[in-house]
Amino acid sequence: MTAADPHSALADDSRWRRLHDRQVACPTCAGVHTGVFDLACGKPDPFPEVDAYSPNAAVLTSTHFLSPDFCVLDGEHHFVRCILQLPIVGATNEPFGYGVWSKLAKADFARYTESFDRGEQGGLGPWPGWLSNRLVGYPDSLGLTCRVHPRNGRQRPIVELTPGDHPLAVEQRHGVSFDRLLEIYALNGHELGRALSD
Repeated sequence: MTAADPHSALADDSRWRRLHDRQVACPTCAGVHTGVFDLACGKPDPFPEVDAYSPNAAVLTSTHFLSPDFCVLDGEHHFVRCILQLPIVGATNEPFGYGVWSKLAKADFARYTESFDRGEQGGLGPWPGWLSNRLVGYPDSLGLTCRVHPRNGRQRPIVELTPGDHPLAVEQRHGVSFDRLLEIYALNGHELGRALSD
């Protein structure tokens, strides 16, 4: 093993192997996790709290709603649910993802929602967007500029942050270490470090 082979270094981390080889009981959220799992934001931060999602079809009739995939705030602000991926240093094809919301221009939002049921969106975009969530463990991320890349098959779009010195943008470009991933989980209520060290 050499320093130039980060995959081998990560594969030799007993905590990484435990995370993938067995179910891990999270001591803080009481959930059971296996492998790398994503964290999700249930709504864009500017949208007020709601008890339940509206159906996606509300996009046809409502100017103020939140559904599993779309959001409109006061008829003026349009959001789509996306995935922001961070590569894990030393892992192959196993990124960590945040389920986030991005604000889109009204015209781009209309193109996205009109084509959603057909699942043929890979040729659309990328579109300019604005990250619409504050992520725990980072300086304020609300409003970070990004590119929204729609995908086929009703897969949620990928968010690509505009290069810059914000730590989230830096980690998207360069990746996060496994220790940093465990820190992110802990900051979001999943204290896996202790469980994996047992």
